[in-house]
Amino acid sequence: MKDDRRTLRLRSLGEQVFRVSLFDEDQQPGSGLNRYGFLSDNFAEIRDKDVAVGDSESVSTSRGALEVSRGEILDITLRAEDGSVVLAGVAGANENGGFILEFQIADDERFHGLGDQTRERIEHRGTTADLAVRNVSSYIPIPFVMSTRGYGLLVNTTYRHAWDLGARDGGTLRIFIPDGQLDVYLFTAPSIPELLDQYTRLTGRPYLPPKWSFGMWFICRINADDHEVMSDAVNLRDRGVPCDVISLEPGWMETNYDASLEKRWDEDRFRIPPWAPNGPHTFISALKRMGYRLGLWLCENYDFTYQAERRVGNDAGDSTSAIHTFLDDDTEKDTHFMGAKRLDEITKPDEPWFEHLKKFVDQGADFFKQDGAWQVCEHPDRFYGNGKNDAEMHNLHPLLYSRQMHDGFREHTGRRPCCFTPAGWAGLQRYTGTWTGDTGGGFKTLVACLNLALSGHSYVTCDMEVTTKEGIHYGFLMPWAQVNSWNYFRHPWLLGDELFPVFQAYAQLRSRLVPYLYTHAHVAHTTGLPMMRPLVLEYPDDPKVTNLLTHWFLGRELLTASFTDEVYLPEGKWLDVWTGEVHTGPTTMQYSPPERRGGPLFLRENSILPLGPVRQHVEQNVEEGMTLKIFLNDDAQAAFTLYDDDGVSYEYEQGRFSLHELRASLNDGVLAVDYPEDIRVDRIEAHLPDKPAGLRVNGNTVEFEWNAGTKTVTAPRI
Repeated sequence: MKDDRRTLRLRSLGEQVFRVSLFDEDQQPGSGLNRYGFLSDNFAEIRDKDVAVGDSESVSTSRGALEVSRGEILDITLRAEDGSVVLAGVAGANENGGFILEFQIADDERFHGLGDQTRERIEHRGTTADLAVRNVSSYIPIPFVMSTRGYGLLVNTTYRHAWDLGARDGGTLRIFIPDGQLDVYLFTAPSIPELLDQYTRLTGRPYLPPKWSFGMWFICRINADDHEVMSDAVNLRDRGVPCDVISLEPGWMETNYDASLEKRWDEDRFRIPPWAPNGPHTFISALKRMGYRLGLWLCENYDFTYQAERRVGNDAGDSTSAIHTFLDDDTEKDTHFMGAKRLDEITKPDEPWFEHLKKFVDQGADFFKQDGAWQVCEHPDRFYGNGKNDAEMHNLHPLLYSRQMHDGFREHTGRRPCCFTPAGWAGLQRYTGTWTGDTGGGFKTLVACLNLALSGHSYVTCDMEVTTKEGIHYGFLMPWAQVNSWNYFRHPWLLGDELFPVFQAYAQLRSRLVPYLYTHAHVAHTTGLPMMRPLVLEYPDDPKVTNLLTHWFLGRELLTASFTDEVYLPEGKWLDVWTGEVHTGPTTMQYSPPERRGGPLFLRENSILPLGPVRQHVEQNVEEGMTLKIFLNDDAQAAFTLYDDDGVSYEYEQGRFSLHELRASLNDGVLAVDYPEDIRVDRIEAHLPDKPAGLRVNGNTVEFEWNAGTKTVTAPRI
């Protein structure tokens, strides 16, 4: 690849992240991901080396090395900490423009990542991928893979491009980049979890949403009015179904699917007094008094690049040429979001998108559901305010949308945003959570969520399928749980005598799990490990979980499955949370859930599961304390660090949070349980191999009851 006009630069970022960039001398290396801050240079040490034509050069650290030779093509080699080659191949110019990368694949090599671009698999060896944001078929493609050989690879582009992971030639990984620069980040680490750690160091850890977001969400019927909304809110409370969120679909707006900056409430359905729009006389205020948070559906067709450019210190583009540049006079609007969206009729270059939403936030809206709408459509006639065309901006557009929603809400309120979208690209986890779009709550949405977890994303959910027990089970045991009842068939109290008790039981379990879920949200925020974990993240050396599509961990301690009656348990002991039975893995078994349950739920051996009391909403004051559910082997220990803060503000960034150390041990037949005195524990349930000789809680001997059938110690009055 002889080109004296281009600079070839090698870079090491910290110890395990490397970068190779080829760029024109009058440009800076990188893509819009760099320009707008979606990739971080916040590493302890950064070193650069430029490579001249005909030269070989390398950058090395104590954990790896990147070597490149520059000639007719680029020869690229990535070495691990021990000096072994984990990735080797070439990069060259494509005769039609752009670049091609080709890397050798080992016989036993497997790949994970690439985001929500397929719902058929979570291991991608022998497949192809067409990476572009598309409605339904490819909501969140992410140009990042992790290899079982100990490397990760991020293609730093926002252009649509293609991957061939050994489909045409079983021994070759090919990446076709049609336009832009050649810019690739390479990661070296011995395991899939460690590679994910390095990737989220670069692209950002998942943000920490408000605590209430981990309760249940209920999205009302599309044609609901304020009376129906309040009736739904009362029905949930009266029937003992814990719920934190009431959200409205497009019918809340005067103009259906209004993407403009002039959207207003439909006054016939939702009466907001003009003399006191933010006062105590609105239905919103009544919802707040009942403990609900309010969400509003949105669609948009805005140009976010004007605000993005201001954020990086540049002037906005020329509005006379940038906004209204058309290929033709076609003004057709595709309301089904499957084709092109022509014309930009609404962007105001001097007004950030969030500005017109402030009045709704001031009235009580807590978040906005960023529907796929026109953000997933191509805009072939548009030149954006930053001077780029849709080929470069299409995949970046959803990222800018979520970031400006996130930052706009934080700056306006000082509170943590709860961003919610179906679309994204690399780095979305830093600003938003997602649902799996207009695809229901069945098996394929589970695969989508597992692929997103293996691409650094944490807060996922689906439109819960409440008409089956397994759909309820799956929907409630996700990082977020939401029911989209756009028509009456998903209203919980209309499910009938068989399904409603199941729904109610899972909703109450969800409420009890909030302390556990919130703790693992903080783990995701600080480590990059997602809340919903494919088994390959916890057992990367177990070949049976490489492409296991129906199982997942919720946090570290809970293992569950759905859409299958065959359960695989990895090595170790597993407590059936529903029945109290203990199973020893590795094993595959047929599983039939008990009554009022829709699937299995297992607690990992030597674990503590903190369960709160049932609350109708997360902030409800109740008299009951926590239950510690413990599963211990002989001569073993368990620990859990329970995280808590005020749940809504950013004071945790100044260190205002609590870490409560929960510990349990079983030694010489005595069960010892210890926890800080500033948390209230009312009950201990410990599943042990045999009846203990005694129980000590915080150093004090405590009476207990023993159930020989389930081998369970209970201390109900501590």
